[in-house]
Amino acid sequence: MSPARAPTLRLERIAWAEQRLLVGIDEVGRGPLAGPVVAAAVVFPAGFRRILGIRDSKTLSEKAREKLCGAIRARAIRIGIGAASPREIDRVNIRVASAIAMRRALQRMFRGGIDDSFRLVIDGLPLPEIGYPHQAVVDGDAHCYSVAAASILAKSVRDRIMRRLAPRYPVYRWETNVGYSTPEHLDGISRAGATRHHRITFAPVAQTELWSAGPDGVMEDGCVGAGMRRSRRERGGVAQLVEQRAFNP
Repeated sequence: MSPARAPTLRLERIAWAEQRLLVGIDEVGRGPLAGPVVAAAVVFPAGFRRILGIRDSKTLSEKAREKLCGAIRARAIRIGIGAASPREIDRVNIRVASAIAMRRALQRMFRGGIDDSFRLVIDGLPLPEIGYPHQAVVDGDAHCYSVAAASILAKSVRDRIMRRLAPRYPVYRWETNVGYSTPEHLDGISRAGATRHHRITFAPVAQTELWSAGPDGVMEDGCVGAGMRRSRRERGGVAQLVEQRAFNP
């Protein structure tokens, strides 16, 4: 297996030459069956020295990510974290929810609004729902240094959220799969149904809910399906977890 591509500062240097700073933005958690989608935004100072080891977060071990998170927080001049809840993902779809998470990360970073002294770069394809002009770079976390740093922060925060939830729902093994579709997670859903943290519109969860619930939404074991029980407090709960895990390792 070839080593992961190291992102460069090419886009940052272009922004610096324009007397601007680059904001790298990335999200983590499009694919899981449970948990929020989390986004991070990172700004480094012009001309800063690279932090060795920054790569696409998916190519790094948990230990490496945690170490790099500390260095990123120490060196970045601005950081923002945002999330969209499973309920929001089910309501608007994962693409739009990812844009919502990115917008919230930017709003947390720029409480007074964004001006022309910043250039926004996101990973992937353009997302007009972000609400701010931006440049989209496919595989941005493999090419743009600041986007890769954002992916590391977002991955670290999201994994901590899922591991914090895991003891409350041990049957799903979130401490190891962090909400992704694994045999253990699918087995937990088939045995215990879905929780309010599951994405009911995602196929494996939806199929299990349909097979397990009757017309009144009651599971075979007497439990009420998660899709029937979600409350308006859920988004607040996700936001609180993001707040707690974003800056408290």
